[in-house]
Amino acid sequence: MRRRDFIKIIAGSAATWPLAAGAQQPAIPVVGFLHYASQESFSHIALAFQQGLREAGYFEGQNVAIEYRWANGHYDRLPALADDLVRRQVAVIAAGGSVAAQAAKAATATIPVVFTSGADPVMAGLVASLNRPSGNVTGVAATTAELASKRLEIFRMLMPQAHVIAMLINPNFPGAELELADLEAAARTFGLRVHKVAASNEREIDAAYTTIANTRADGLIIGTDGYFIDQRYQLTALSARLTIPTIYFLRDFTIAGGLMSYAPSLADTYRQAGVYVGRVLKGAKPADLPVVQPTKFDLVINLKAAKSLSVELPPPLLALADEVIE
Repeated sequence: MRRRDFIKIIAGSAATWPLAAGAQQPAIPVVGFLHYASQESFSHIALAFQQGLREAGYFEGQNVAIEYRWANGHYDRLPALADDLVRRQVAVIAAGGSVAAQAAKAATATIPVVFTSGADPVMAGLVASLNRPSGNVTGVAATTAELASKRLEIFRMLMPQAHVIAMLINPNFPGAELELADLEAAARTFGLRVHKVAASNEREIDAAYTTIANTRADGLIIGTDGYFIDQRYQLTALSARLTIPTIYFLRDFTIAGGLMSYAPSLADTYRQAGVYVGRVLKGAKPADLPVVQPTKFDLVINLKAAKSLSVELPPPLLALADEVIE
């Protein structure tokens, strides 16, 4: 073989090597992470989700990519963000919160959706049933909205002589009215009156607390809502300023300075969602994955908040606490 021909062969082969190497490296799957809140407030939740993915064998940046879409507390942005993920042709959409899950479900009937939902996912129209979700949607039900009556029982242990309890709800949250009805039914059995106040933005929250002060309520229950989590510092500060004992639907509020919370672990909810996303990436169909329900609920009490509110915590209530923040 002549030297000139040999060089041509080598050059031609070299030109194909990058193409061949690229063909041997399949594109990694992309997961869309759609959330109602802000990245600043919920970075720990994203970490919990990533932990669940790792438990399923998926590591961000190695064998899976994640496209994050944050609505920053604006529910009306979620449909456009969901549509963007669909156009991106992600393999799965992980939807944080009931409203985000509804937006994802409305955006696609083919891309699998794994949700975390504080409202009953059946009542919210996300799945046909908990055991047989059907369609392309399944997830983890945090069931925080169904615990309103239990929170009232806990509040009565703190203030057995209470007559009026206020409840703050966000009318934009799918399960708000059902949660309110649950609380009202429980209140009737105890001879308590419930005063409903509603808010869906910072200004309305400020106005709601003025209304609560005027009603002379003995205590306040914060209704389940994703936006309220993002505004937890505003809510706990206003409760402290009003010196009204308040019970919240997630531990995050108590960590932020609130008095008490009774709820499942939000971090564990997102961890389980990450595990489910991993199973879907491996080929499982959402319709075959029953909705996960929490089995452990924690009562968290903040002693510093109790002292600032001049609230005396009964020993039986403290004995029930799973965590006491000094």
